[in-house]
Amino acid sequence: MDANVRVGQDYKFIPMSSVSSGKIWQVCPDVYYCTNQIVNFVMVGTPSHWVLVDAGMPKCTEEILEVVEAVFGKDNQPAAIILTHGHFDHVGSLKGLLEHWQVLVYAHPFEFPYLTGRKAYPEPDSTVEGGVLAKIASIYPNEPININEAILRPLPEGGEVPGLPGWQWVLTPGHSPGQVALFREVDRTLISADAVITVKQDSFYKVLLQTEEVQGPPRYFTTDWQAAWESARKLELLRPNLMVPGHGKHMSGTALTLGLRKLVRDFDTIAIPKHGKFVEEEEEDS
Repeated sequence: MDANVRVGQDYKFIPMSSVSSGKIWQVCPDVYYCTNQIVNFVMVGTPSHWVLVDAGMPKCTEEILEVVEAVFGKDNQPAAIILTHGHFDHVGSLKGLLEHWQVLVYAHPFEFPYLTGRKAYPEPDSTVEGGVLAKIASIYPNEPININEAILRPLPEGGEVPGLPGWQWVLTPGHSPGQVALFREVDRTLISADAVITVKQDSFYKVLLQTEEVQGPPRYFTTDWQAAWESARKLELLRPNLMVPGHGKHMSGTALTLGLRKLVRDFDTIAIPKHGKFVEEEEEDS
């Protein structure tokens, strides 16, 4: 299935990691996630039927397959792959995975230009206020991948998540135009992607140590901060009991409730950087 996905020339192994890299967490009877270097991918289901949410960092296919085998057994492919959005650290090993699995890939239509090779995301902003991982953002890939539209499908308009009864997708733009989160109301479990995360992603030391704090989306890739604020508010209104973010450790209970409340209330000081090209563009437009 090699012809189903082509990646940009800037897709390369990114030499960065965290203390959580390679760890597998089971946070519900049917929800697992693994930290792949600095990003999480999620596996929802049981050995007889499961779905993969996101596809990790570039050049990490074998590591992801080993995790899947540890959780669900050998040669057990998912029923589908759901992409929360198309940034390099969420689709990085998709090509390699689809050389092993014959499955459909689902994403929001607003992400399709960035998933079908038609449009590149804006280059990451290395001038944005933040720590070391923001300053070196120019090394992060931003060229689009190109998924054969024979296997790329839009998420259903009604909010259903293919292969996951009881789950709903929620549009959470700001970090990217078509980013989605996934929510299961019965136990109020939220897969928040990068709309809300639990580590200050621009800080090298906080990412390395996975220091837990409810934060807005990674600064160097977020292009619409007002939309990002509205997305955080939308997720806070869901009142999740448990959240698995795109970056950082899962969080639950009172710590999550209070952290989301504070983030939404003080998003302009906690999340929005004081300077950066996307902030300045918003100020010029206002």
